[in-house]
Amino acid sequence: MNRVSFQQSGGVGSRSKLAARGVGVTKGGVRILDGIDFAVEPSTFVALVGPSGAGKSTLLSLLAGLEPPTEGTIEKDGSPLSGPGTVAYMPQNDLLLPWRTVAGNVALGLEATGTSKREARSRANKALSRFGLEEFADVPPWKLSGGMRSRVALLRTALLDRDVLLLDEPFGALDALTRRHLQGWLLDVREELAATIVLVTHDVDEALLLADRAVVLGQRPARVALDLPVKLERPRTMEIETTKEFSRLKRQLLQALGVAG
Repeated sequence: MNRVSFQQSGGVGSRSKLAARGVGVTKGGVRILDGIDFAVEPSTFVALVGPSGAGKSTLLSLLAGLEPPTEGTIEKDGSPLSGPGTVAYMPQNDLLLPWRTVAGNVALGLEATGTSKREARSRANKALSRFGLEEFADVPPWKLSGGMRSRVALLRTALLDRDVLLLDEPFGALDALTRRHLQGWLLDVREELAATIVLVTHDVDEALLLADRAVVLGQRPARVALDLPVKLERPRTMEIETTKEFSRLKRQLLQALGVAG
């Protein structure tokens, strides 16, 4: 399968695609993030893992340029990130518009960034076909299952012509079986997305299954407790979860989270 890029190429040499440099966040007198340092290399998949309330979503919002840090800097391609729009961001809720069809929702981001409606719909239909969703193009989102809604929201995000995808627990609201199905689907399409991906998750297994690195945030005020390379061969399948190496990596993550001896 040929690798398909939805976005313009980016990055120069070994320069980090995205980075947090000494980032701290205080809101309402509460210290949320404290001295966060990590970098994301081009075309890699990084999972942010941590306990509830550790500031994972706050950090993703900073990486998206939706809010500035209290101190420190967020960089993209080696330059300070000045605001939103240079990366694609998928929030926890799918935010599909009920009066638009699936194709209309997938095209929405392109339309909002200035692409003509005809061109946006054409690209949306091609993307739906490429990812096996063409039969749902004219279906309204309220007729879709939770898993299908997540697929549509992810495809809308990927189609924005950005070289970074930020995903805030995209499968977090789904039941266990649907979540597993979507994890397998994301594994299947990962190579076609051709982007640098940062995923927020509470699920250690999900982090190891999908990512090239797992970055663990500690309790609030959060710092990086562990930056773990996940050197499991690709392409991956669900069966990799039964291997000794997967179990070893999982134990390291659980120890960093303070839930394993």
